[in-house]
Amino acid sequence: MQILLLSGPDLIQNNPGLAIGLVVLVAVSLQTALALVGSVRRLAHQRRQLSRERERLAYLVRAAKSHWHNAELEKASWNGWRKFRVHKKVAECEDVCSLYLQPHDGKPIPGFQPGQYLTFGLDIPGRDRQLVRCYSLSESDIKREYYRVTIKKERAPRDKPGIPPGAASTYFNDTVREGDILNAKAPSGHFYMDTSKDAPVVLMGAGVGITPILAMANQIADSGSKREAWFFFVCRNGQEFMLRQDVERLRKVENIRIFVCFTKPAPGETKGRDYDRDGRLSIALLKEVLPSSTYDFFMCGSGPFMKDMYDGLIEWGVPDGRIHFEAFGPASVKRVATAKIGSPAAEAAPAGGKVAFAKSHVDAVWDGTAANLYELAKANGVRIDYGCGAGSCGSCVVAVKSGEVTYKDPPRFAVEAGSCLACVGCPKGDVVLDA
Repeated sequence: MQILLLSGPDLIQNNPGLAIGLVVLVAVSLQTALALVGSVRRLAHQRRQLSRERERLAYLVRAAKSHWHNAELEKASWNGWRKFRVHKKVAECEDVCSLYLQPHDGKPIPGFQPGQYLTFGLDIPGRDRQLVRCYSLSESDIKREYYRVTIKKERAPRDKPGIPPGAASTYFNDTVREGDILNAKAPSGHFYMDTSKDAPVVLMGAGVGITPILAMANQIADSGSKREAWFFFVCRNGQEFMLRQDVERLRKVENIRIFVCFTKPAPGETKGRDYDRDGRLSIALLKEVLPSSTYDFFMCGSGPFMKDMYDGLIEWGVPDGRIHFEAFGPASVKRVATAKIGSPAAEAAPAGGKVAFAKSHVDAVWDGTAANLYELAKANGVRIDYGCGAGSCGSCVVAVKSGEVTYKDPPRFAVEAGSCLACVGCPKGDVVLDA
């Protein structure tokens, strides 16, 4: 018996049916492959479409929530003073207390943007005029039964013992008790985190500057947002670690990273257990732990702290528009972009102008030594209401009878025509004020 071994071409040549079958098989395989590629492309396109639809839906949901939130703010807000009862007072740490405030009339209270503050009108015994002060809300707006403010007692400076301690902060810490009634204006302020957005944020607080920053972090945690957040807080040691329970609670939120810095740890305090990093909060630390600088940065603290952080962020290449800060008292941070390119800078207030306080019948000379009109009035015995000292709350609004008032930095409180904010305003030539 002979066995014939045929090669591939010989096999096909001697079996025409097999050749046709192979051609059909190749054609079917090619068609199947093309159909599979088309299916993969369609599936990828459908996934992209689905992803875009999800993003669009998420945007619409956030926008709807923001619209509803703003409508609720307007509906439940109020004008002027409203009475609040101190429901609870908690000692957070040395010289720091938190007040939980409930409306005395029992009616609903509006939410607020995390980072905003309450303005208080205090009738302190021994003072002939109401004292106005602003304090940041330290809780998120999810819990609508109360407002919480956290206040640090301002002691007399060590190097200037002749200066009295802070009247308002001392009153809150030493005199106010649970059950007392306080006058407050509705939440306000332009320093806040927009809750309708989901852009990643870096939150930085020093000392009592933790209060608005913590409100932002609490808002992210309490709302269930998946927004990426980095939370930095610096203080001396555990004795000054206010609102510690809130911060430790945030460690359990997977999308919030926590870094607590102690500058002078107390004996027995160890890194990794009581705090995370030694030393001050710095740009070097941010560069070390952050994946990049493409965040929105929010900060609150002392003037030197914010100036150092602001200058460092600008040097790092962070756009000015992505740096947000709050400061009660004289401004110490000067933005690099207060004027548009090509436009003239704000004209400086000339020295030698006259400032007349019409109601008080006092004339003063603007010689450039006073920081603002409020300081000039105070130095000449003229009383003007005072609140934040940073052009945010409007407590120092004074009518301008003649002349013009200018500002080194644009105030954050909307000033009506014919009026000025004395705490940040300077005369532009001769001015007559209704004070």
